[in-house]
Amino acid sequence: MRILVVEDEVELADALARGLRREGYAVDVANDVAGAVDRLSVAAYDLVTLDLNLPDGDGLDLAQRLRDDPALAPAPDEPAPRVLVLTARDGVGERVVGLDRGADDYLVKPFAFAELSARVRSLLRRDAGRSGAVLTVGDLRLDTARFEATRGGSLLDLTAKEFSLLRYFMANCGEVLSQERLLEHVWDENTDPFTNTVRVTVGTLRRKLTRDTDPEPPIETVIGAGYRLRADLLGAPGSADG
Repeated sequence: MRILVVEDEVELADALARGLRREGYAVDVANDVAGAVDRLSVAAYDLVTLDLNLPDGDGLDLAQRLRDDPALAPAPDEPAPRVLVLTARDGVGERVVGLDRGADDYLVKPFAFAELSARVRSLLRRDAGRSGAVLTVGDLRLDTARFEATRGGSLLDLTAKEFSLLRYFMANCGEVLSQERLLEHVWDENTDPFTNTVRVTVGTLRRKLTRDTDPEPPIETVIGAGYRLRADLLGAPGSADG
């Protein structure tokens, strides 16, 4: 999942980005409204953390633009990014206005990173139709809070990027995901789009998911289109390796 941190306090923005990257997210940073608009106009984000007191405008105006401005809209098949407001404005009336103008959640500064992380997970699960911290597809189980993934009860040894990639596959199980879409949501702006990093990472993840008893790997390549996680090639939920 790809997150845009919009925060004018550079040290705080860097700290948030480091913490979110440790949890497997792809993170870009903007320190003002103009920088955020530039990034939003060229990349698809799953979530935006948004400070309100920005040097060149009010973050609430940006939240409303995210909701109403077609120029900032993602591709037709992409949902709009969730917006988590991070601000020192703690009045009830201000929170109500923020939610009415496009925010999905509101966190008052100062806050603990653990709470921010939990709110990020909660907002991202909404699009996947999940109600808990655990994603399940067949005998695949991914615990976003504990940063653990298992298949048939056996722990999978995944890198942070493989974990993030698996999370995106599970949240969009059955869909054909193009290399461009995976690059948009699992990697950040520092990734060279002309490298083979997507193909290589999908390949290593596929090998780690596949068991000797599988008739086919659960992640299939759809030639000319992308990759798809197939639930029908995974065991029943709760089944154990045997």
